[in-house]
Amino acid sequence: MARKYFGTDGIRGATNAHPMTAAMAMKVGMAAGAHFQRGDHKHRVVIGKDTRLSGYMLESAMVAGFTSVGMDVVLLGPMPTPAVAMLTHSMRADLGVMISASHNPYADNGIKLFGPDGYKLSDEDELAIEALIDGEIPLVPGPDIGRARRVDDAKGRYIHFAKSTFPESLRLDGMRIVVDCANGAGYQVAPSALWELGADVIAIGVSPNGKNINDGVGSTAPDLLCETVVASGAQLGIALDGDADRLIVVDELGHVVDGDQLMATIASGYARAGRLKNGGLVATVMSNLGLERHLAAQGIGLIRTGVGDRQVLEAMRAQGYNVGGEQSGHIILSDHATTGDGLVAALQVLAELVWAGAPASQFLHRFDPVPQLLKNVRFKGGKPLDNATVKAVIAEAEAELEGKGRLVIRPSGTEPVIRVMAEGDDSAQVERLVDRICDAVRVAAA
Repeated sequence: MARKYFGTDGIRGATNAHPMTAAMAMKVGMAAGAHFQRGDHKHRVVIGKDTRLSGYMLESAMVAGFTSVGMDVVLLGPMPTPAVAMLTHSMRADLGVMISASHNPYADNGIKLFGPDGYKLSDEDELAIEALIDGEIPLVPGPDIGRARRVDDAKGRYIHFAKSTFPESLRLDGMRIVVDCANGAGYQVAPSALWELGADVIAIGVSPNGKNINDGVGSTAPDLLCETVVASGAQLGIALDGDADRLIVVDELGHVVDGDQLMATIASGYARAGRLKNGGLVATVMSNLGLERHLAAQGIGLIRTGVGDRQVLEAMRAQGYNVGGEQSGHIILSDHATTGDGLVAALQVLAELVWAGAPASQFLHRFDPVPQLLKNVRFKGGKPLDNATVKAVIAEAEAELEGKGRLVIRPSGTEPVIRVMAEGDDSAQVERLVDRICDAVRVAAA
């Protein structure tokens, strides 16, 4: 059954346009609150947000919605998405909410929901909430409405948790680290955690004004971080995204290290320590073939899923893996967290660097990526991938790449776009095949 409001990662859209309005936020609070009323205890929801201007509006609307159906509300203020997930579970809350549009521009916003176990909601829960949104939700009698309160020490709780994932025998003394917090949710907790572990911290992207989140800073815009690392003589740069669930690293030479290299680093360290469960990791179809070959050479397996950290996590939980993620920097370490956590992932990478005593440019460059090319073809309607000519061109390309590369072709889940990706040892061949498929899709979509 198709979902009406929830996408691949909660509800998201342009602020003050359906569905990201104050009225809808209140209705989501009412519906989610009603759905999670289970038992006779006083129910509680934890709400965090990033630094977007619209966060105040949506937070207030959701408080109204939750309290109107009898739920108490705990307000965390600006906090990373993984912190909300962790605190939902540790505070024995019935529900957690993160108000954020992640790496999107400030004019967008979104609502992510977590269950009492700290994991994102199942499809079944989201469908049940959608059904309530579109109906009449009963309100509790006046004397039974919920209360709202702010928790002042939430940041300290999360910093303590994040630091606990870093080996007690190690410190970051003598290491200069530049951390770019994207003017987002991690702007206070990330620099503090690194400083408390002994690092000399240079923080950028830590002056949010409601409109500058992800604006020329953060994991999707690493140029400033690269420049700052080189200019300051730092050993490493760390970039988070707007809600701090994504990580990109920059080495001391100013080169970007993506999620594939970071997953390889963490998995190798876990394997060395005997901590890598199931002898492998989970990544998406978009992770580079070079990662797969590198892991295989070490006897480490790789399970691939569809795109999205949600699908990665589902595979990890179903098959018992404890390392997974995406090339974009969503890294899930299930021994520590129920969702991607940029700061925790960064601390695992730093632990490996301290252990190795080697420059990041050497230690984090685990493999040479196979030439990879991704192009998007926009279409107005229909199903171009069902066209017989398109299918034939794709089949020919797959046959040509067999044993030498991979082909991934999929419709976008958020816009009318066909994504065509190929990778292989011959970059000219890769480009030729991608262009041929894109041309066929354009003709079919015309």
